[in-house]
Formats: sequence, structure tokens, C-alpha cells
Amino acid sequence: MNLADIPKLKHTSANNFFLLAGPCAIEGEEMALRIAEKVVKLTDELKIPYVFKGSFKKANRSRIDSFTGIGDEKALKILQKVSTTFDVPTVTDIHEVEDAAKAAAYVDVLQIPAFLVRQTDLVVAAAQTGKVVNLKKGQFMSPESMQHAVKKVTDSGNDKAWITDRGTMFGYQDMIVDFRGVPTMKQYAPVVLDVTHSLQQPNQSSGVTGGRPEMIETLCRAGIATGVNGLFMETHFDPANAKSDGANMLDLSLLEGLLTRLVRLRETVINL
Repeated sequence: MNLADIPKLKHTSANNFFLLAGPCAIEGEEMALRIAEKVVKLTDELKIPYVFKGSFKKANRSRIDSFTGIGDEKALKILQKVSTTFDVPTVTDIHEVEDAAKAAAYVDVLQIPAFLVRQTDLVVAAAQTGKVVNLKKGQFMSPESMQHAVKKVTDSGNDKAWITDRGTMFGYQDMIVDFRGVPTMKQYAPVVLDVTHSLQQPNQSSGVTGGRPEMIETLCRAGIATGVNGLFMETHFDPANAKSDGANMLDLSLLEGLLTRLVRLRETVINL
């Protein structure tokens, strides 16, 4: 697919990686706008095509008392306000078939969570909206198997699919990224590396997922070096108090330096 086909996506001719970034979950309007304003400023300066990310609800929590959202319509309207305020596209994840049309009325990219990417009805419902469908590679799936998820989208009459790698389960409480999968999956669709989720440490005895955010730049660099089309990362101005996935998020204050270095690395890689 052509990035230029996505409404409001800027800098598509800059020959840069594209970025999906924002908080794990929409916690409120002020926080979403604050994060978006910062990332939009940086990506405009660095000419990085940018899609604001925020989950309108979190359905795959370990514990019943975990934060799941502020209300579907309220969160979706905040995503819409981010888009209109900063003139950027937005992405959110969906979990049920009926979420597809509901979310598509507010956002530009529908994301299928890794645990659900084999759910045919969900993938087809997302594809039938005509929106870009971002397919997270299941932690239990091979890179080669993702061709079938992409084919479900294209067979539904939609050629706008991405594949996002978010790591593979390594034992019970760790994730690894096999970078051999990048060129394999690029045969099927543009490939995004979800850096922050790849650094999760799931299945902790507390029921709260851990993470290793100190390794974010390492994975970003490896992704750029192996030719990913885009990067995905969750960021927050106060990760320690974020309501979801704070343990593996990037502190927003570190984003400028990271993106600046990654743009330089990208320039080096494409000129080799």
C-alpha cells in the first residue's frame, strides 16, 4: 500500500520510517492532547510520517481490576479531537467485530491485537471498513504465518494492511524479537516493529506486566538496521503513573533524542 493514501499523513515523500506513537490507553483529553502536541512537533521537525496511537479501551487485561478505559465513545471522541486539532491520522485497537465499524467512524487505522490476529471475523470486519488494518503478529505465530492474516484483509477487498511484530514468547515471562522475520514479512505487507510491547515481561505473579524500557533504543536501532518500514512505541509524560503498560513505555522527555538519532541511522542505512 502507499502511505500517501492515508488521510492527513504528512512527510510521506521524506523516505523516512513512519511512526505510530502515543499512550497505551486514552486516560483523558488533556493527557492525549499533551502527548500528541509533543510528538507532532518532533515528527514535523524531523519529517517523520506520524500516526497518533491510543487505545479507546483495553480488553485484554490480566486482572479484573485493571484499568480498561474511560468509556468507548468518550475515548473515541478524544482520538477524533487529536486528529482534528493536530491534523494527524490516528490508530486504535479493536477487540470485537462490532468495534470495527464503531472505531472506524473516528480513526484512520484499525489495529488487531496480537492475541486476536487469527480471529477471522474480526480481521474481516476491520478490512470491510476500508481503513488501514494493522495486524499485530501473534506472540505464538511465525513470520511466515502472517501471510494468511494479510490475505484475509486483501480477500475482503482491502489492500491496506500492515504487519506489526511485537515479539515472540520466550518462556513464560519474556519476549524476543527475531529480526529474521522482518524481510520475510515484508514480502506480504509493510512491516512495523512494536518496540515497547516487545520489551514486556508478561505473566508476572502480581498480574501486572513488567518491562525493560532501557532497551527501547537498542530495539529501535536494530529495527531500522534490518529495514522495518515503521516503528511503534508507547510513550507517556509520566510512565510510572500511566494507567496501562507504564512498565515498558518510553518517557516522553526521551523521545526527541531517540528520534533524532534514529533518523540519522536511517539515513546511513539507506545510503549503504
